[in-house]
Amino acid sequence: MHEGKKIFRPAWKIDLFYAVCSALFTKLGLALVIIGTIYLASLLVPSSLSAAVAGLPLWVQVVVAIILSDLGFYAVHRLFHKIPWLWKFHAIHHSIETLDWLAGHRVHPVDQILTKGASLVPVFALGFSDSAIVIYSMIYVWQSLLLHSNVSVNLGPLRYVLALPQFHHWHHADHPEAHDKNFAGQLAFLDFIFGTHHLPGRTLPERYGTSTPVPSDYTGQLLFPFKTDQSEQPITESLGHADVGPIVGDLDRMTVR
Repeated sequence: MHEGKKIFRPAWKIDLFYAVCSALFTKLGLALVIIGTIYLASLLVPSSLSAAVAGLPLWVQVVVAIILSDLGFYAVHRLFHKIPWLWKFHAIHHSIETLDWLAGHRVHPVDQILTKGASLVPVFALGFSDSAIVIYSMIYVWQSLLLHSNVSVNLGPLRYVLALPQFHHWHHADHPEAHDKNFAGQLAFLDFIFGTHHLPGRTLPERYGTSTPVPSDYTGQLLFPFKTDQSEQPITESLGHADVGPIVGDLDRMTVR
């Protein structure tokens, strides 16, 4: 989508670190969410409902799981934008200034566990079959990587139904008109229903990032949400080094076709 994009772009090392190291904490947290959900569901969800859900055709189960999952994701994602102390966690993800599949891994573990956990609760609580959960999970992971990728996917009118890269790139845009828009992770039509969509033709953002002063190093980003004394000035990504000070400039800006 963006011309002249560099493979080894600014801050790629820190995103790789998130993909490898933070994933361990996230998986542990999500495992606890799933175990807790299954246990509570065994106590609270009628067995007749679970049996009815599991008895649906596989493709229906997958569709229903995606809809319920993304409703949960949408709700919690929107809360992370509206509640200040939650935003401090989510600002880590929005500190990305160059979007690609690797940058999508830059998510604070607390943010990831709560947001993704909210999407998994209905999937594991209502009795969907193992096959439906596996297919749903594969679609979820694939789409999460796709949304942050620097690729153009043209599905015509379906772009108003499914979340595609252009849709999510505008969610990350550092443009006032795009702030707090496009919260859905899989189904773009949820934002149309709730009045939070922003999809201006075929255009793409010229700038990404946030004015929130997010540190440029991994440890600083993990601790950032717990700190109260914050600088007024935003901190930009360092040029290819996750552990050095900020470099101010437009070296990583890409032109839009």
